[in-house]
Amino acid sequence: MILSVSRRTDIPNYYCDWFFNRIKEGYLYVRNPMNAHQISKINLSPEVVDCIVFWTKNPEPMLERLDELKDYVFYFQFTLTGYGGDVEPHVPHKKARMLPVFRRLSEKIGKERVIWRYDPILFTERYSQGYHLKAFGQIAEALRGFTEQCVISFVDLYAKNRAGMKALHPFFPEERELLKFAGELARMAGENGMKVATCAEALDLSSCGIGHHSCMDQALIERLTGCRIRGAKDKNQRKECGCMESVEVGTYNTCKNGCVYCYANGSPEAVARSCQMYDVNAPLLCGKITGDDQITERRVKSLRERCIK
Repeated sequence: MILSVSRRTDIPNYYCDWFFNRIKEGYLYVRNPMNAHQISKINLSPEVVDCIVFWTKNPEPMLERLDELKDYVFYFQFTLTGYGGDVEPHVPHKKARMLPVFRRLSEKIGKERVIWRYDPILFTERYSQGYHLKAFGQIAEALRGFTEQCVISFVDLYAKNRAGMKALHPFFPEERELLKFAGELARMAGENGMKVATCAEALDLSSCGIGHHSCMDQALIERLTGCRIRGAKDKNQRKECGCMESVEVGTYNTCKNGCVYCYANGSPEAVARSCQMYDVNAPLLCGKITGDDQITERRVKSLRERCIK
């Protein structure tokens, strides 16, 4: 089983105490967002968890506790962009805080286990192509030697982010402009020892030397585990997504980063209501179990086949 921690919220930043408690207890609960009364119990034993993939904009709260994951294989998807507080209002200062945190994390676990995400890319009057190229180049230079992979994507509009995005007055360049722009990103990344790939993008950037990335990356997981992994494509993700199937442990409407482009939060009010239910010792993240809930143990197993280590 591959554990996603999490596409729905920033667990390393806001809920790592809860997650470490769940690791100690050996299980957690996840509510089905499509069926409010259906809860799955997930076994967290190292015997069935092949890899944990963390998604975060700030893993600093975890840095001194990584030894608690010594029995697990894991890596981080670390989003680090050039946006200011108008787009990412609760993310700490990038140059003063987040770049040093990225480097510290890489030094602790290895550069192959920290993926730099410069995404999603949105274009506005302030965040022009020139702005992004300058910001990307500065970050890439600062992260030279601390990561091998950079992932990019272009912003998508969803019902949950449409109002906030509209206030920024975004524009969408023509394909030929995007190709030129992407080529510059690839060049700068290459100069700093990184490869660039896209996340769930229909646009073909192979002419720029940019391939498609899988966040749940079978090749990387096999490299880290030393084992062949038998995994199918995740049928619950978009057609363009190349991720292998995983078990998601997060809860919608709980991320406090407040990013304008976020698809996981309905409103600040919904986040506030959810966060009031946070209990660091509860098996369910930001939720309470009621008499109408049905808890079922999910059948999970290791996906490892032949190991070469």
